[in-house]
Amino acid sequence: MITGSIVALVTPMQPDGSLDWKRLENILDMHIEAGTNGIAAVGTTGESATLSVPEHCEVIRHCVRYVNGRIPIIAGTGANSTSEAIELTVTAAENGADACLLVTPYYNRPTQRGLYLHYKAVAEAVAIPQILYNVPGRTAVDMHNDTVVALSAIDNIVGIKDATGDLDRVPDLKARCREGFAIYSGDDATALELILEGGHGNISVTANVAPRQMANMCRLALAGNREAAAQIDASLSALNTALFLEANPIPVKWAMQYRGYVQSGIRLPLTELDEQYHARVIAALEAAGV
Repeated sequence: MITGSIVALVTPMQPDGSLDWKRLENILDMHIEAGTNGIAAVGTTGESATLSVPEHCEVIRHCVRYVNGRIPIIAGTGANSTSEAIELTVTAAENGADACLLVTPYYNRPTQRGLYLHYKAVAEAVAIPQILYNVPGRTAVDMHNDTVVALSAIDNIVGIKDATGDLDRVPDLKARCREGFAIYSGDDATALELILEGGHGNISVTANVAPRQMANMCRLALAGNREAAAQIDASLSALNTALFLEANPIPVKWAMQYRGYVQSGIRLPLTELDEQYHARVIAALEAAGV
């Protein structure tokens, strides 16, 4: 099981929107040095929605090859087409990813039965460990706990990233999912409490710009050290908020550009962070010690 701080990695781009492979490698090195426990590549924060399928697959391939086993790589392979999700998951498995992260199918709003059959089909098609991803604020569909519990009975569905911020879901999942089923936060603002409730880590946007702090917070929370973890969490609070002043990953890419990690590239229909928010993001970075 992968535990701790797992960064929801941005995809570095050049100002014209082309992929920036050198800066991707630099960022991967930075996370390894800072103690990040895993890389979640080409998810929502990685602009998966605007990468072509060949680009999507190449980012996964590049991350796996460059990291070379130093920390686990979780490949974002979700899609609102089951056949496309299977295609992406096959590619991730063939290229050596440690696990896959599959967002609920977006826009087409499947039923709970449709969600179950979608994930079951992907799991049966590809043996790689798979993590469910529930983020109804972006997909317009909420995967209910009953559906998660049913899917947890499938051997290679190994966990869920819950980005609802609803901590009441955690004890129910802990009680009813099979032993060893991982629960990850996908909401930085409530990640500490989710881990203290028995969760296993945080798949984090904030970790892009505060990797060491997020890794330390998760480590302390997993050890049950609420007081020390809460001190770090408090320092990250403003940053957790500021990175969602506009749609993710707009603010985090600007913050990384401000810190010199990436260039200004971001793909339409996303745009660079509005100037009115720059001072708030800078102040939040300073409050977090970065």
